Amino acid sequence: MPERPEREGGAGRERMKAASGTGATALPHSARVRLDQPRARRSRLLPELPEYDPEAFGRLSERVARFLGTGRFIVWMTLVIVVWLAWNILVPVELRFDPYPFIFLTLVLSLQASYAAPLILLAQNRQDDRDRVTHEQERKQNERSIADTEYLTREIAALRMGLGEVATRDWIRSELQDLVREMAERRPADGPGPGGGGGQGSAEGDR
Repeated sequence: MPERPEREGGAGRERMKAASGTGATALPHSARVRLDQPRARRSRLLPELPEYDPEAFGRLSERVARFLGTGRFIVWMTLVIVVWLAWNILVPVELRFDPYPFIFLTLVLSLQASYAAPLILLAQNRQDDRDRVTHEQERKQNERSIADTEYLTREIAALRMGLGEVATRDWIRSELQDLVREMAERRPADGPGPGGGGGQGSAEGDR
């Protein structure tokens, strides 16, 4: 009978240890699925590539592509091929390093072409990116120019409407001429009335 509490106590301690163990393992899991923390990097099967500066590599590719697209490169490559062929044909057999059918020269040219094509494509992609940015800036500039032009057009139209309601010199002159004409027309009709009345009044005064 006294052994049961000890066994129960031991079982309780084991349950507490198990619960604490599950809590310890659950905490990293909860921390691992949180969205406000960066994910841990997974181990890759393949070895990591060496880091490099994409801009520096892109500039180098543009220089190489620019040189490959010039006549100087064609001239130098032609001279090298001619010297190569002449050396392996005219010199003694002991000094020839690439005899006919010039397999090493074919390998060199293939290697040069295999590297030149990706470099040219990379330079072309960078140029396309620059052109895209330039076109986007030009489009925004054109939109701003169109908006400014529309604003100035509306302002000019408003000024024209406002000037249409402003009294001009010709309009004022025509109005003054009309007033003078009306006053000149009314004066003969109103003149005899006051004059005649004044004559009758003087005659009545004499009487």
